[in-house]
Amino acid sequence: MRLKDIREENELKQFTVSKLLGVKRGTYSLWELELDVIPLKRLITFCAYFNCSVDYALGLSNKKNYEGNQKEINRNLSHQRLKELRLKKKYTQAYLAKKLSLNRSLISKYEKGHILISTTFLIEYAKLFHISTDYLLGKINKKIIINDFEKVFKETY
Repeated sequence: MRLKDIREENELKQFTVSKLLGVKRGTYSLWELELDVIPLKRLITFCAYFNCSVDYALGLSNKKNYEGNQKEINRNLSHQRLKELRLKKKYTQAYLAKKLSLNRSLISKYEKGHILISTTFLIEYAKLFHISTDYLLGKINKKIIINDFEKVFKETY
C-alpha cells in the first residue's frame, strides 16, 4: 500500500490524516505499516481527499488516477460487477467462496449489495479476475485490466 507515500508527498502528519479519516493516530499508523487493513469506507475517503485511485493507494497500479474516476463508490454497479465477473468465469458462489476462503453466503451478500465488500476481499477479487478495484467499485466505467506480474494496466474498450 502507498498510504504513507501519499501522505508524505502531501507533507501531512499521521495525526492530520487520522483526524480526516475519523480514527486515532495509532489506528492509522497500523494501516500505514500494513499491520492492519484499512476499511474500505476509510480508504475511499482517503483516496477522495488525495485525489488518487484506489488501485494506486493499494499499490496495484502506478497510475495515480483514471479519467472519470468518481470520488464515491457506486454500490449498485459494484455488486453487479462482482456477480458479472464471477458468472463470466463460470464460477459458482461456492467455488469462489472456497477459492477466496470465504463463506458462500458472504459472496451472495456482496453480489446482492447487502454489505460492502471488505478491502481484503476487494484486493483478492481484483487479483483473481485481473481487474481494477476502481472498476469493481463502480468508480470508473472503463474496464482496466491488471497484469499481476508487471503491475501494468491497460485499458480495454
